[in-house]
Amino acid sequence: MTTLHLLGSGTPTPTPERYGSAFAVSTGDELIMFDCGPAATHKLVKAGLWPTDVKHLFFTHHHYDHNVDYPCFLLCRWDQNVAQRDNTLQVFGPPPTTELTERLIGPEGVFSPDVNARINTPMSQRIFVNRGGSLPRLWPVVDAQDITPGWTHETDGWRVSCAATIHVPYLESVAWRLETGDCTIVFTGDTEPCDTVRDLAAGADVMVAMCWDHQDQMVADGEDAGQMGTLAAGGLAQDTGVRNLVLVHTGPQLARPGSIERAVGDIREIYKGQVYFGQDVLALDF
Repeated sequence: MTTLHLLGSGTPTPTPERYGSAFAVSTGDELIMFDCGPAATHKLVKAGLWPTDVKHLFFTHHHYDHNVDYPCFLLCRWDQNVAQRDNTLQVFGPPPTTELTERLIGPEGVFSPDVNARINTPMSQRIFVNRGGSLPRLWPVVDAQDITPGWTHETDGWRVSCAATIHVPYLESVAWRLETGDCTIVFTGDTEPCDTVRDLAAGADVMVAMCWDHQDQMVADGEDAGQMGTLAAGGLAQDTGVRNLVLVHTGPQLARPGSIERAVGDIREIYKGQVYFGQDVLALDF
């Protein structure tokens, strides 16, 4: 069984129920993350998961609602990781994934004073040893890599591939397709409907799709470029033949009582699969 954990199902506007984008997938004995938006580390633990169990993190793009918890996740994972070099995190995403990682935790990174203090302070060393670690404590090493559309990565248990999306002109962005032994999940990231994402998502079991607002409202507000609303998300899901549509990146106006029911109803007029309206820390089994 593969479990999809919606850690963050909202937008840059915080609400009590949703904030930012972050997802985790449990498959076999592996835990894989996609994006790392606001409070992702805390919500990961709230979901009963643990940062050191994540060995792969994939970014769709580098808007802050998709990556702002990355420094927290890196530092927490390093601080709690007594295995040190035996449990290196691999991170993949469009530029500037590599540069961002170096600027955060590299020797001259913004958090280097924190890391240096935890490595060298006797009390911090004692805490690390009491957790099960062995001295000397090592500087964090993260295997971060910038990728381009079409890039793939495969392990014994799963495979990922990516395709370009159409979002904003100032940031490179991709959608991800994860294939496990149980199912295939596509994360659209932020995008308008486009052929590259249609091809990537074709025949998938699950599409985790952004759905900012009701489509007519987005058109009226001039907010339909580079994004998807209800009809765009539903139409993309129907075009690709996915069996389950999970709505995320849902805006505060869409995610109100009554508005949610209208959104799901409108989508079901054009999409014949199962529809889920996302909420933070919701787990779905596929």
